[in-house]
Amino acid sequence: MAKNKTSPTKQTAVRGLDAAVNYLIENDGEALANEVIEYVGETVDFNDHERSRYEKTGYIRWQSILNFYTIDLSKAGYLRKNKGIWTLTSEGEEAYKAGMLNMLDTAIQKYREWKKEQNDAAPEEPVETELSEDPGLTPAQRLEEYEREAIAGIKDYVTKMTPYDFQDICGTLLIAMGYFIPHVAPKGKDGGIDLIAYGDPLGTKPPRMKIQVKHRPDAAVSVDVLRQLVGLLNKEGDVGLFITSGRFTSESERYARESFKHLELIDFPRFISLWQEFYPKMTDQQKDMLPLQAVWFLGVG
Repeated sequence: MAKNKTSPTKQTAVRGLDAAVNYLIENDGEALANEVIEYVGETVDFNDHERSRYEKTGYIRWQSILNFYTIDLSKAGYLRKNKGIWTLTSEGEEAYKAGMLNMLDTAIQKYREWKKEQNDAAPEEPVETELSEDPGLTPAQRLEEYEREAIAGIKDYVTKMTPYDFQDICGTLLIAMGYFIPHVAPKGKDGGIDLIAYGDPLGTKPPRMKIQVKHRPDAAVSVDVLRQLVGLLNKEGDVGLFITSGRFTSESERYARESFKHLELIDFPRFISLWQEFYPKMTDQQKDMLPLQAVWFLGVG
């Protein structure tokens, strides 16, 4: 049987996913989903039809197609999605070397194999079809979309903070986690230690955390900056903590893992996760620094 030609829908998906994966690679394999989608929309020359909206749902066509095909990448283990963050796995980066079309075809095959295992039935033969109607969102995809929008809104709120406001909110988080903050660096020269945190009121018990805070939402913290912090860990029991509203380079993350000194990293996604986790322990005044509203959904697989 002759191989079917790539459908227009799949061609749209390949172009969009190609840009998305490139963006992830350029950002050390991880980025906010909304940032990825925004980049795709700005860099890919979609035609008027691809940029049109589905009549029934109002969703933009190319975005729906992109989201539809990311299911295959996720099930194949190439793309990991978590709370509005997209991460390209090492398997995904390796598969991408064969080209986006081959990567997607392999992912589709892996997804079919996964479905076969789930349903214990023979999968249907793959067919190149044109999605004339919006494929719609599964409950899991809809939840993912809500999470993506929520994280984007929080990111925008944090981005508008001053560096000192962000430093204050980091201190508030640590207090909610049970730490005591005896020292907050005064406003002035950048660099050095911004916060010191103890595990008890007098600091008689380890660890003694020396904390540096950077409010650079669109930047990645380099390894040189981390080396400077480690150089300040000169007492037994000292632990370094670096908090950023942005992210860390892959080299920085590797350095922290391999450092002979205990060094913890908190990037924006981890900061938000911790803020959500300890939010119930905060006072109303503390919560107002970054107010959140919990919304409950039916659990989906």
